Amino acid sequence: MKTATSSSPVQRRPQIMRRAAAEFLGTGLLVTIVVGSGIAAQRLSPHDTGLQLLENSLTTALGLAVLILMLGPVSGAHFNPAVTIVDWLQGRRAGTGIAVRDVAPYVLAQIVGGVCGTLLAGAMFDTATTFSSNHRATGGHLIGEVVATAGLVLLIFALARTGNGSVTAAAVGAYIGAAYWFTSSTSFANPAVTIARMFTDTFAGIAPASVFPFILAQLVGAALGLALLLLFYPTAARIAGDIVAPQQLENQP
Repeated sequence: MKTATSSSPVQRRPQIMRRAAAEFLGTGLLVTIVVGSGIAAQRLSPHDTGLQLLENSLTTALGLAVLILMLGPVSGAHFNPAVTIVDWLQGRRAGTGIAVRDVAPYVLAQIVGGVCGTLLAGAMFDTATTFSSNHRATGGHLIGEVVATAGLVLLIFALARTGNGSVTAAAVGAYIGAAYWFTSSTSFANPAVTIARMFTDTFAGIAPASVFPFILAQLVGAALGLALLLLFYPTAARIAGDIVAPQQLENQP
């Protein structure tokens, strides 16, 4: 029986602390982009809501694509608890994917990072950190969140199944940018981002009372996206970390 020696390095993913730090930074910067561009849009175009949404959505789409390219090689650039959970569930079928012990560190890093991103945007634009008064939890908005999250999950994992992972950064950015417009909720599609955005009473904010219904709708959407994936691609077995951006492996003696 062969055993590993110091001359036979074993490949492994980056340590969980490094990956969680990347998820913290990536989710934080994503929320900074969303909230910061929302504040800027509100100030630059105070009397034109449509133009505000255009400015906010375009900035978010471009910023998200950049973040995926920048941090994907470290953590897979989930930046989203729904993606992390689906990654784990999908990976269980083939014995791959994110380990169950890593789910909690990822999700915690995403939530804390998102809140810090809101605080950073508020500090840059000199806005007070207060709870949002923007109530969004109508029936139509919740349906919009189901649709937005289902589409996002299906897109990410379908790209893996078809071997098109190299275009994921552009595709995910484009999808989120488009979903700002074709969903009534403006496509939060992310529990961590939803929690973070309740701490800003600006264009991008969401009232605390709307957070739980939004997250519930997002989880339903994630489950629907996974079900559609299994229907259309029943043999899909690759993991989200390899879909969004292949994680760099490092040697361990």
